[in-house]
Amino acid sequence: MPRHPAPPPAAAGDGRPSGPLTPRRILPAGRRAPEPPRAERESGPRRRIRQETATAWTFVSPSVLVIVGLSVVPVVWSLLLSFQADDLVTPSRWVGLANYRALAQDPHFSQAVRNTLLYTVLYVPLSIVLGLALALVLNRRIRLVGLYRTLFFVPFVVSATAQGVLFSFILDPEFGAANSLLHHLGVSPQGFLTDPGQAMLALVAISLWSGTGFCVVVTLAALQDVPPSLIEAARLDGAARRHLLRHVILPALTPVLVFLLLWQTINALQVFDLVYVTTKGGPLGSTTVIVYFVWEQAFKNFTAGYGAAAAYAVALVLLVVSLLPRLARMSAARRARSDRGGRGTGPDPRENPAGRLPEGAVR
Repeated sequence: MPRHPAPPPAAAGDGRPSGPLTPRRILPAGRRAPEPPRAERESGPRRRIRQETATAWTFVSPSVLVIVGLSVVPVVWSLLLSFQADDLVTPSRWVGLANYRALAQDPHFSQAVRNTLLYTVLYVPLSIVLGLALALVLNRRIRLVGLYRTLFFVPFVVSATAQGVLFSFILDPEFGAANSLLHHLGVSPQGFLTDPGQAMLALVAISLWSGTGFCVVVTLAALQDVPPSLIEAARLDGAARRHLLRHVILPALTPVLVFLLLWQTINALQVFDLVYVTTKGGPLGSTTVIVYFVWEQAFKNFTAGYGAAAAYAVALVLLVVSLLPRLARMSAARRARSDRGGRGTGPDPRENPAGRLPEGAVR
């Protein structure tokens, strides 16, 4: 039997394996090699996804722990505390809804609610209106406009504590600069922060001095985004300045004004630092707001459960108030859908423009 010559060895660097050849399985024509099991095919992507998820949670976990530890846990703990009688020293005891029933009969809590509403009603609209008026003035091309914008915004950066200390000296009834100026003008000295009839108005004035700057900056940024083409078109149509403000500028500023309304309302309902530094709720409780009432009950009278109940009563009212606009929008959308559905069930006049009766109908 003739012998076939052995294949020559592969040269180095020609890309072919230099070792012994492994026999390959030759499949019949029309057949493919069997695919690996599904578990083996999906093990790679799943393992990669698990590794990426673990890495992501490794980076996010510190922030999650901080949020849970400083937000979620205190909220749950204070909710449980509102159903207990706790002085933060001795062991607490469960009292159920007794704290909430006591709130409904507490005249001091009612006074705190009235003071908070009065402060909010005075501060929020005035800050937005003043901010809009100043933004309209500063939106013009005038000299040193950058300096004016900075001067109006600087008070917003000052902390509430510093504001309170500053105005406590200015509005001091005996040695304050305000009464000294009034004396030179021939006006009798005023009590300001020590007068029950003037203390709340003085707090609103201090808050306006600091909070209006934020409204000015936000409104000014929105004014600069109003398309100039709209303003020019309105002027070419003969629109006066008040018509331009009412029909062009204010509609364009509506989203920003709504944001400012919500933002300023939240800040007004949470006011505490200014009251604590200036009046401490006085005189005669005329400036005791809700947050100060909660602090006073928890850390001054050592009735932490009662203070927590007051905080959650206010939170429940705020939740209901915040849900009312959403419910109103949902109701309006439902009515609009029902109106469209009712109109869609009737005959379309476009299908019978001549007013002909269908077959079999009697006029």
